[in-house]
Amino acid sequence: MLDTLLRKTRSFMHLPRFTQLWLIPLWLMRGISMPLLDAAQQARALQIGRAVRLTARYTPWNSNCFPQAVAARMLLGFYDIPYALHFGLMRDEQTLEMKAHAWVAAGPVPVTGGVSFGQFTVVGVFVAPELVNA
Repeated sequence: MLDTLLRKTRSFMHLPRFTQLWLIPLWLMRGISMPLLDAAQQARALQIGRAVRLTARYTPWNSNCFPQAVAARMLLGFYDIPYALHFGLMRDEQTLEMKAHAWVAAGPVPVTGGVSFGQFTVVGVFVAPELVNA
């Protein structure tokens, strides 16, 4: 834990001054701008994530991140839980191949695909209709 804190502190010190200045205010803005869920919605989003991941293990067809994300999005929509379906890309450092990933978040809950923002560059996001019209 101490190693992680030291590593993050060193990384912060190497950031441009502009980024250092805005890091905390932007971090706070991101936090308050996320669609927050009530306790029941958070619990249901966690249940949906577990059910989707469990089901994916037992399908005879390919159930990678994309079909899992689509299924999770459909169930979250059914239960009127605000969500964001993300599509991201990254270049593998060893092979230099492009890799794609899809994941779904509902408020602070990583429903499927894990917390992938640090690894993948987001190239598309689809959000719940109620978030667009808010």
